[in-house]
Formats: sequence, C-alpha cells, structure tokens
Amino acid sequence: MNYWDMLAIAAILLIGVPHGGLDGAVARRIGWPSGLMPWLCFHLAYIALATLVGVVWWLFPLPSLVIFLLISALHFGASDIADIGSDWLPWITHGGLVCVVIPSLQATSVEPIFAILAGVANANLLMTILSTLFIPWVLCFIGYCGFTYFKPQYRKPLISLMILVGLASILPPLISFALYFCLWHSRGHMLRLWRSLAPLERSRSLREAASYTLLAWISLGIIFYLLEGTATASLVQITFIGLAALTLPHMLLVDFADSKKIKKKRSYD
Repeated sequence: MNYWDMLAIAAILLIGVPHGGLDGAVARRIGWPSGLMPWLCFHLAYIALATLVGVVWWLFPLPSLVIFLLISALHFGASDIADIGSDWLPWITHGGLVCVVIPSLQATSVEPIFAILAGVANANLLMTILSTLFIPWVLCFIGYCGFTYFKPQYRKPLISLMILVGLASILPPLISFALYFCLWHSRGHMLRLWRSLAPLERSRSLREAASYTLLAWISLGIIFYLLEGTATASLVQITFIGLAALTLPHMLLVDFADSKKIKKKRSYD
C-alpha cells in the first residue's frame, strides 16, 4: 500500500465516515419521537445492528462482502439521484459504479483488497462474478444515456457518473472510491440534510455528528489495535468492515427518509 492509498483511506475515515453522524437528525426528520427513552432506543438499535454486521462478517466473510457490495450499490444508487427521483435505470447504473465498474476496471488492484476482506479463493471467485456483470452495466449505461433524452433532469447526475467512470479507469481503486465517497456521496448527503434543517436543529445536529464521529473513530482505533496481522491488512479491514457495519443502519434510515420524501413530492405533483 503506497502513500496515495494511505491518503485515500484517511479521507474515507476522516471525511466520509462523519456524514453518518447526522443520522440522529434524519431520524427526527422522519418523525422519531423526542425524549430520553426514544433517544436511547434509537442509539441502542443502531449500535446493535452495526455490531451484528461486524460479528457476521467475522464469521462469514464472503457472504458478508457480497451483501455489503449489494447494499452499497442500492444505497449509493439511490443517494446519487435522491433529489430527482427513483427510476430504476439511473438507480442501478449509478449503483454499479462502486461494486461493478471499479472492480472491473482495476481488477488487479481490487482483488488483493477483497482477499484481505474475504480470503484469496473467495476474492478470485467474487472478481470473476463481478467481471461478468460489467457488460450488462455498460448496456445499462448506454440505456441511461438515451433515457436522459426523455427525462433531462437526470443529465447532471449522468455527467457526474461519466466523470467518475473516467476517474475509475485511470486512478487506483482506493483513490477513485475515496473521491466518490467523500466528494460526491458524503458531501451530497450532508448538503441535502443541512438545507432541510432549521437553525436550532443545525447546532444540535453538529454536536451529535461530532460526538458520533469521535465514538466511531475511537471504536475503529481500538479494533485496529486488537486485530492480528499486518498493519496494512488491519487498516483495510477496519475501513471496509467498519463501513459495512455503519452502512446498514445508515442505509435503512436514510433510504427510508428519501423514499418518504419522494412519495410526498409525488403526492403534490
């Protein structure tokens, strides 16, 4: 792992992870009740679900990695077009960037990362499966380009996707993922949520986000210290298994909130 890969992982942990710290604000926005007991229930459920993901990954690494890629595709795809709609073709095309395009375009660099996360034999099998999905993704991408002729509101996210695919073709996978995760996904999520918050709610949400982020960093640091193996392998494990643990509760909450927003918008159309 070179200097740029280390920088990419640092960006994922230091810039990308904090965007989940606003999940308390998301919960309140969709109607989660205030008060001590609801607050405790929300956080206990969130922590329990994240912990469960980590334990399951430790016991069943290959199914966990496959499920992580799947839910990441669903979440990233939905997030990329959250301000526009939920049409299936843009959704799956955007979702395929991380789980299909980057592994296919940078196979020799991605396979060792998968090997750390799920074992060498499993990584080889998974890369074979993902490579077979690249041509269907290309067909979806071509269809998406034509789709924007009829729905021009998708042209801006399509241009962003083209830029990201171009970056994925020339940059190492950790760097291209970090650019997408930090500058597109996390930034877009935080801006959408920030605009929806009242001034008083913003200050509360900032305090919560800082506390949750600090807690996540401390937890990941402790796990890194306890893990056996090389520092590089441990760093990859805590980064992506940690992301998986945080992604599931975050995805369930945010995508539910976005679906309610889309349904509400359609009811006024």
